[in-house]
Amino acid sequence: MRHQLSGRKLHRTTAQRKALIRNLVKDLLTHESIKTTEAKAKETRRAAEKVITLGKDGTLHARRQALAFLNDKTITAKVFDDIAPRFASRPGGYTRILKLGPRVGDNAPMAQIELVVRE
Repeated sequence: MRHQLSGRKLHRTTAQRKALIRNLVKDLLTHESIKTTEAKAKETRRAAEKVITLGKDGTLHARRQALAFLNDKTITAKVFDDIAPRFASRPGGYTRILKLGPRVGDNAPMAQIELVVRE
C-alpha cells in the first residue's frame, strides 16, 4: 500500500530517477521549453517550481540549495538573476504543460512543458 506517498517512479531506480528529473529541470531552465512524456513533465514541474521558488527567496542559503540540486553555476545564476525576478509577483504556477498527443514510435502521451511568460 502506498498511503501518502507522492511522486512517480517512472520505472527507474531512485538514483536514475533523481538524475532524470535533475537533467529535465536543467534543460527546462536553460531552454525555457522542452518536449517529454506527460508523466515526466508532471514530475519536472514539481522540481522546477521548487527551484524557482528558491530563486525568488534570493538568500545565500536558497542559492546554495538550488546549486546543490542543479549542480551548475550558470543555470543557478540564470534562475536567480533572470527567471525568478520575472515571477516576483506570482505566487506559484511558473510552468505550463501542453499535451501534444501520442508519440509515433510507442504511442506514449507527449507533452510540452514551458515557463509561463511574464504577466
